Amino acid sequence: MTAPLVTAPLVTAPLVTAPLVTAPLVTAPLVTARWRAGWLRRRPGCRRPLAAAIPVPASEEAGSAALLGAAGVAAAALLRSSFAAEAGSARFYLLTAGLAGTWAGGALGAGPVSWSGDRWRGRPGSAAVALAVVPAVTGAVTFAAFYGAARVVRRHRALRRAIAGVLRYADAGSTPLVVLIAAGSGVAEELYFHGALWSGPCPLRATTLAYAASTAAAGNPALVLAGLVTSVIFGWQRSASGGVVAPAVAHVTWSVLMLRYLPPLFRDPDPAPSAA
Repeated sequence: MTAPLVTAPLVTAPLVTAPLVTAPLVTAPLVTARWRAGWLRRRPGCRRPLAAAIPVPASEEAGSAALLGAAGVAAAALLRSSFAAEAGSARFYLLTAGLAGTWAGGALGAGPVSWSGDRWRGRPGSAAVALAVVPAVTGAVTFAAFYGAARVVRRHRALRRAIAGVLRYADAGSTPLVVLIAAGSGVAEELYFHGALWSGPCPLRATTLAYAASTAAAGNPALVLAGLVTSVIFGWQRSASGGVVAPAVAHVTWSVLMLRYLPPLFRDPDPAPSAA
């Protein structure tokens, strides 16, 4: 997540990625619209109906699904375009800011989003731990895992060159602006994937696949893999907390640490890399 800022692009044929991107981004909102009004019982990653769903007009369901689908496809296009922009350019900043705005606008326009869940009402101490402390630690631990993997990957010449090529987005231009956009993108993505799309019988599975489909637009298999891992981890935070605040805190923590500590690993001369 926060894709253009922390991962490396590889070229994938548009005729292959386009169907993979559009299908989940269109079908996931349709599933979400059908389940949005139901009270559902949670279990690890999946939920079953607890009571009959409150009837929702078909026009409202169709409108929400159409908005979410359109936002998903538009965001995928913006993500791909951002990889083609020059690092540190005004176009890059406009595209990435527009990407965050598209995620957030689609999510908030489609209907109410659960921010923190109802279980923490009247329990401020527990809420602070569950919605701030635990997510921040989760984001930091997730970063540590990625950092360890990066130290290994940088010894592979081809992968090192690819990752170093995209990390220039973090180094070029205004560092505070890059961090601000990355943090905003993290919150916006959580609003969309673990907020507006978090519904249906198996929301963790559905949102993870939808996020992987959106990142596939960048044509970067490494980005898809990173998206699968982080989407599952932040999805667990959503499931455990009942809202998007916890996964947003974890996501922003991970993004900021990635931007701060990952680029220096790829600025040094190649450390006797292995053969490609």
